Amino acid sequence: MAATTYEMDGSVMEGGGQILRVSAALSCIQGASIKISKIRAGRSTPGLSLTSIHDFKPQHLSGLQLIRDMCDGNLEGATVGSSEITLTAGKIKGENYIADTHTAGSVGLLLQVSLPCALFADGSSELCLKGGTNAEMAPQIDYTIKVFKPIAEKFGMQFDCDVRMRGYYPKGGGEVVVKVNPVKELSPINMTERGNITKIYGRAFVAGVLPFKLAKDMSTAAVRTIRKEIKDLYINIQSLQEKDKACGNGNGIIIVAESSTGCIFAGSSLGKKGVYADKVGIEAAEMLLRNIRHNGCVDEFLQDQLIIFMALAKGTSRMRTGPITLHTQTAIHVAEQLTKAKFVIRKADDEHANNDTYIIECQGVGATNSNL
Repeated sequence: MAATTYEMDGSVMEGGGQILRVSAALSCIQGASIKISKIRAGRSTPGLSLTSIHDFKPQHLSGLQLIRDMCDGNLEGATVGSSEITLTAGKIKGENYIADTHTAGSVGLLLQVSLPCALFADGSSELCLKGGTNAEMAPQIDYTIKVFKPIAEKFGMQFDCDVRMRGYYPKGGGEVVVKVNPVKELSPINMTERGNITKIYGRAFVAGVLPFKLAKDMSTAAVRTIRKEIKDLYINIQSLQEKDKACGNGNGIIIVAESSTGCIFAGSSLGKKGVYADKVGIEAAEMLLRNIRHNGCVDEFLQDQLIIFMALAKGTSRMRTGPITLHTQTAIHVAEQLTKAKFVIRKADDEHANNDTYIIECQGVGATNSNL
């Protein structure tokens, strides 16, 4: 039985799935019990629900069930429409696990909740995650692989990500297998030098019955938009027709920029019915440019994903960012509530900083893997 019991208000700040994911993962790693109330109270349809595919809430329920299985724990209240759950954690076991949203619920968000736990398991884990690989309001699996993975590995972790099938709204059907090796402890990161943008590349894709021309149009519009601001770099956005390894119809684009110091940024967008492909490409390009302008070392989507690892790492981590997002503020709030990690946010004041440049500093707790 868990020795410590935490309580978390699921309605604070961002009031969404972020609180669930970070709270559940941290309690699992610490072998604690956690009671989360007012779940997703900040959303139009609060609670844990399987009924609305549009909100991709099945990923929350699937994520909690996955964590429960990984730590041989006990989960109470995790039913359709529930606004309160209690998770009691046991020992994290390195085994093979399957989590299936049965919808287009995001596999990227399933990985967000399970990866930190797998790092502190008693052996290697294999996570078979099923659902949507390219879903709205969640990181596309391409973002997870191209942006999150190389930066997360700076903490000293290692994992492989194999996309076996892509799945699109509304049916999902995607499958991603992630293999994770445990760590003794995580190292702090120091990402404070942005450097110059040296490389821009990406993929524009269509799947199912959609015409290949859409991929070309997205790519062309994206390159044209970036060219207005960045004139001296070759931009390599591949246009792809997904056939054998895609379930359903979908189209979208992700554009990645790398800097001379190893920073990685991205802009992405998914096609929707009635939206011109040009607009999808322009939206992704503008998102990328916005995340380059602030002279930070991470984009707005990576910012909050690194908070839990900064909290768990041994030593002081520093991360240069653009404007602090509500997701990041929420992740910091939860991490400080559930661990002894201490965060400080200050304005960056060097010659490369502008009004939107910040430094997030964290004194991590130095969590160790007692299983190893």
